[in-house]
Amino acid sequence: MDFALSEEQKMLQEMARKFAEKEIIPTMEEDLKNHTFRPEIVKKMGDAGFLGCGLPEEYGGNGLGILDSVLIGEQLAKVNASWRLPLNMQNIGPALTVNAFGTKEQKADYLPGWVSGEKLGFFAITEPNSGSDVASMKTTATDKGDHWEINGSKMWISQAAYGDYGLLYAYTDREKKHKGMTCFIVNLKETEGIAVRDITTKMGLANAPTGEIFFDGAKIPKDSVLGNVGDGFKICMWQLNNTRISCAAGALGVGGAALEAAVKYANERTQFGQKLASFQMIKASIAEMAVEHQAAQLLVYRAAWLKDQGLPNQYETSIGKYFSAESAVHLANEAMKILGSYGYSSEYPAERYLRDAKSFQVVEGTSNIQKLIIADITLGESMNR
Repeated sequence: MDFALSEEQKMLQEMARKFAEKEIIPTMEEDLKNHTFRPEIVKKMGDAGFLGCGLPEEYGGNGLGILDSVLIGEQLAKVNASWRLPLNMQNIGPALTVNAFGTKEQKADYLPGWVSGEKLGFFAITEPNSGSDVASMKTTATDKGDHWEINGSKMWISQAAYGDYGLLYAYTDREKKHKGMTCFIVNLKETEGIAVRDITTKMGLANAPTGEIFFDGAKIPKDSVLGNVGDGFKICMWQLNNTRISCAAGALGVGGAALEAAVKYANERTQFGQKLASFQMIKASIAEMAVEHQAAQLLVYRAAWLKDQGLPNQYETSIGKYFSAESAVHLANEAMKILGSYGYSSEYPAERYLRDAKSFQVVEGTSNIQKLIIADITLGESMNR
């Protein structure tokens, strides 16, 4: 077994780190304060090749894999977790999914825009009363002969207010339950009957726009269906198994940043005539943080590697997503305690790490959902896919 990253992957990590330093940090203080999202940064991600992992070169793919995307996302999230989101909204979510289930025409029409960052993507699953229970969604798509009519609403959709086109999941036949769900490619800006509203009351991820999408008799073309009618639930679960690994990469970034902040402060701060780092309780906390962070990295990297090999990985993905999310929260919390009053102050990043880390326990399937998946496969009630 080879646990080492290749020289190319190490260079990619460094490239992502320098990108964050150059493109994110200069305006970050102001942007965090004003909850600013900068679409031009997504375009620069596209220019850097960050949004083409796992995709064919003919559609803008870069020859890199899912593990490479994880390495990029980890470095971006280490600086600001908000800027890991575009990897999901452009590449790992919509683009990979359309590449797997779409027609040649759909791939040609939509993938290049997402990969270049010139068109902003999204995927709309969650509703006001439908979260972990995806099959309970209420949004409907009715066949009107020459078009589909969409009615309903979606909530907590990343990049909604800025989105050009993305994926929508809706019922085409509710009586068939989850087998009556269908996935559509929807153009938000050019379709009548669609309204979008920003959600600004969030705990963290201040620079990642989130919103609601309302569909009131929205008409979309018949060729908007991704895959086959009724395949929506299957496509949705396939997509989530990919976006979870990107979410886990974000958790690694935040956890790593929290660990580095705690170590730096413990080595600089003095109390009772000696550095904080010399106190046994501080050492114990730092040791726990280091072990958890390395364990999370190994679990997430393994899941990403399995994806790149085309091997079953749902089990490993849920394990990596669950552990990295819980670890990020713990590491951020420990960093706040080590920094003391400064950890509680917004002048230091520790409190932001905790706010951002909490999101990973919720998005792309909560920690409880991951535990259900892990338990079912461990008990033999489900197969690893």
